[in-house]
Amino acid sequence: MNVVPELHGTHLRLRELRLDDRDTYVRIFTHRLLTRYLGIDRLDRRQAEESFVQALVQRGAESRSRHTLAVCPPSPGPDSMIGTIGLLREGYGSNAMITGLAVLPGSSVSGHTHEAGRLLLAYAFGHLGLHRVWTGHRSDHTRMRTVMHAAGFTQEATLRQLFRTGGIWHDVTTYTALAPEWKCQATQAETAILEGEWLTQPQPSRPPIPSCGERHSTAQPS
Repeated sequence: MNVVPELHGTHLRLRELRLDDRDTYVRIFTHRLLTRYLGIDRLDRRQAEESFVQALVQRGAESRSRHTLAVCPPSPGPDSMIGTIGLLREGYGSNAMITGLAVLPGSSVSGHTHEAGRLLLAYAFGHLGLHRVWTGHRSDHTRMRTVMHAAGFTQEATLRQLFRTGGIWHDVTTYTALAPEWKCQATQAETAILEGEWLTQPQPSRPPIPSCGERHSTAQPS
């Protein structure tokens, strides 16, 4: 079973979904505003509950390609789900796509949602050993540009009329992060995740992270 450990950041943390997250999950995917930019039409309650069950089943997959995680307040704090984010591993190369970032309005992590993407990138480039992760947003959802850049993504392309919701076709702006580049600007907590050290809380006392040049100059020959 490929279960994701808790991933701790400064302003939020990620964990696997649990049975008691159902109501929040349903609230997100039946919410008119939250689903507006997700790339899917708003679900009804039955559809959202079925989607939640499918997300729970992912944890038990022998060869897991999809991860749907809960966004929660940082530790110490409530363990309640206040949002969601996903990672979909692609069946070729060493690639994955971050999907479905949505956080309840007025939550304590507002203004820091980019951190969810950063934690997931650290897990993808570290534990999963991926080389390239991409994501995107509706091109008219301009507020997401700041979130993407804060997460460490680089804008790449515009995919014209990629998906259709509400009877309208939408363009999508895509972004990528490459492991060698992204690791150079990882925070201390993110570096710990990259190196497989599962933190229970951020550790500011950790020694300074060497620059990319320093890492290469101190690397031992194989």
